[in-house]
Amino acid sequence: MTRSIHALGALTLSLALAGCDLAPKYVRPANPVPVASPEGPAYAADAGGTIVPADTAWRDFFTDARLARVIETALANNRDLRLAVANIEQARAQYRVQRADLLPTVGATGTATYSEQPLVQFGQSQRLNNDVYQAQVGVSAWEIDLFGRVRNLSKAAQEQYFTAVENRNAAQIALIAETANAWLTMAADQERLRIARDLEQAFGKTLELTRARFAKGIASELEVRQAQTSYDRARSDIAQATTLVAQDQNALNLLAGTIVPAGDLPDAMPQGSATLENLPANVSSDVLLRRPDIAAAEHQLRGANANIGAARAAFFPTISLTAALGTVSQGLSNLFGGGSDFWSVAPSAGLPIFDFGRRKGNLQYARATYDAMVATYEKSVQTGFREVADALARRGTMTQQIEAQTSLRDASRVAYTLSEARFRAGVDSFLSTLDSQRALYTAEQSLLATRLTRATNMVELYRAMGGGLK
Repeated sequence: MTRSIHALGALTLSLALAGCDLAPKYVRPANPVPVASPEGPAYAADAGGTIVPADTAWRDFFTDARLARVIETALANNRDLRLAVANIEQARAQYRVQRADLLPTVGATGTATYSEQPLVQFGQSQRLNNDVYQAQVGVSAWEIDLFGRVRNLSKAAQEQYFTAVENRNAAQIALIAETANAWLTMAADQERLRIARDLEQAFGKTLELTRARFAKGIASELEVRQAQTSYDRARSDIAQATTLVAQDQNALNLLAGTIVPAGDLPDAMPQGSATLENLPANVSSDVLLRRPDIAAAEHQLRGANANIGAARAAFFPTISLTAALGTVSQGLSNLFGGGSDFWSVAPSAGLPIFDFGRRKGNLQYARATYDAMVATYEKSVQTGFREVADALARRGTMTQQIEAQTSLRDASRVAYTLSEARFRAGVDSFLSTLDSQRALYTAEQSLLATRLTRATNMVELYRAMGGGLK
């Protein structure tokens, strides 16, 4: 009897493993973007950059020690990243549940039945006790997956798990980039505050001089009011920059998931670069496939492809098996004695004949979902290509813009010094000095904004090219 059960189990298992797969053969869609990066006057020639962002750990890319510590704190405490990790665990658990349907669920049961009934024999009535004890191990309604329905559902659940993993990776790269940008923004606002304070002192001295000249009848009230406007503007900018610095610190604390130590906060823009700069200027679009968000979109596409196979399998019979092996006895002491064993096998097959289009509708839905996932995947690739192209275009002209803004700032500073000297000497009117003050202030702010743009551009290019997870 046991040999028969083993033979039957081996047969059903071999049938399940040899079943056909009705899912379409998966073929990755062709990239809907050009093979190479765009070219034009906005794009710099490749200077031989050797850094591959997807293979470069963030600890190696971000060279400022304070910034690296803040990023590490964020990776350890950020709540959005913890949510992404929890989503992975949910998807992993769902996959395990679905995968378990591939194998039979073996259960053990034990029952005891006590009955008493009257028995009339030879004109005499007596009570007959009938106690039955039973123990068995069996399989209940295990679906033999001949047409791949369960396997494709399991594969779809697995792809959802892979999607959750890639979404978590994308969330980590985004968190690194957001933290770096927030830190650099605070650094720029700290420097903006310093510039405003320096200019407030300079404008304050000019205002005092103009008032003194007005008191002596040398300057007009108009010149005093004009000097006052520059001074008040600097005071207003100090208040605004102070608010921005506080808000930047709040944003950093939220990203880090805790209070960032004062020693890790920036006090000005780094003198050098806060990141590596030898990123390539010309990259193949195949690099985009290593981005976690694009990989997640492809896993969604693979899962939709598997669901088509499951929907197709519903058109074929469902074959299931129920089997049991056990022992039964009218006495508990004889429950496992010789001759008390029994076995049963009950295969069954079912196929809906009229379901009023339910299975056909499910198949159409699975196919439409696959088409939607194709569009989503292709849009992800196109979005990634656009982000890389935009970052490269910004990078290609950044050097010239920095040089021009620096030259403009230096020229404005010299012009302000000369105009102020001429004003003190009585050669020029205060209007010339006022214009020079405003031009210098604007040039300082523009240069700072350009430096911030260059720093954040390197972060964005690193993120757009796939970043690094280590």
